[in-house]
Amino acid sequence: MSFDSQLMNRRRSLQTMFALGAAAAAASCAKLVPQGIGIAIAPNRLTDSAVLNFALNLEYLEAEYYRLAVTGENLPAADIGPTPGGVVGGSRVSFTTPAVRELAMELAEDELAHVRYIRKEILGDLLVVPSRPSINFRDAFRAVGVAAGLGSNFDPFADELSFLLGAFVFEDVGVTAYTGASKLISEDQKLESAAGILAVEGYHAGAIRTELYMRGAEARRSADGISAARNQLDGSTSKDQGITSAGQSGARANVVPSDPNAIAFPRHPEEVLRIVYLTPKDKVSEGGFFPEGVNGVVDVT
Repeated sequence: MSFDSQLMNRRRSLQTMFALGAAAAAASCAKLVPQGIGIAIAPNRLTDSAVLNFALNLEYLEAEYYRLAVTGENLPAADIGPTPGGVVGGSRVSFTTPAVRELAMELAEDELAHVRYIRKEILGDLLVVPSRPSINFRDAFRAVGVAAGLGSNFDPFADELSFLLGAFVFEDVGVTAYTGASKLISEDQKLESAAGILAVEGYHAGAIRTELYMRGAEARRSADGISAARNQLDGSTSKDQGITSAGQSGARANVVPSDPNAIAFPRHPEEVLRIVYLTPKDKVSEGGFFPEGVNGVVDVT
C-alpha cells in the first residue's frame, strides 16, 4: 500500500471508545446542565471583541487548570477582573516526572500570558474587560470521567497521568476553537494575534498528545475515550480524533489530528460551548465547567 493510501486510511479509520454511549453521556452531563435562556448570536453580528472575549473565557479555564496543578493556587487577583466567579476543585499535582512538571509549568505560564494579553492588548479598549466566570473543575471532571469511561471519581489533579488526561480535555478544544474563530475576525492585527495564540495552543496539544501516546495502552485508551466523548457532545461526530488510529497493521499513532488534507478541524462557538458546558443540547447557556455560563454575548449552544 502506498504512503498516500496509508495516510488516507489512517484519517478515515479513527478509533472511538465511548464506552457508555451517547445516551449515557447525555444523561450524566444533563445533571450538571440546566436549560439556559440566552439568545444565540448570528456570526455576521459578532464584533471582533465579542469573538475574542469568548476566547478569553477558554483561556481563563486553561490558565486556572495549569496554575492549580503547578502551584495549588488560583490566578492572581489582578488578572481575573473586578467581579470574578469562584473556582471549585483543583489542587497541586504531585508530579513524578521532572520533564512533565516542567511542561506543566511552561503551559501555566503560557496560558496566564494569554489571559493577560487578551485582557490588556486585545480587549483593553473596552470600558470593562469581562471577569473570570465561575468555574467548576470538581463536578465537571467527574462527569467527563463517566462519559469517557474513566470512572465517576475522575480527578485530574490526583496524579500525573490524570493531569495529562485533564489537559487533553482542553487543549484540542482550544485549537479547534481558534481555528473556527479565524473567519469571524475582521481586523488584521487581531486576526494575527489570534493566529499566534492558535499556534501556541497547537504546540500545547501536540505535547500533551505525544506524552499520552508514549505512556502506553492505558493512557491511549483513556485519551481516545475523551476524544469520543467530545465528538458526542459537540454534535459533529467527526471533528475530534483520539491519539490512536486503526490501520491494516493495527493501531498506530495519531498524534496530529487533522482531515485528509492534514488541516486542523474548526469548531463553531456553539460546538465549543457544548463541550465545556458538557451537553449535546441546543439553547443551553450554562453548565459543566462553567456552571453560571461564560461571560459575553457568545454564550449559548
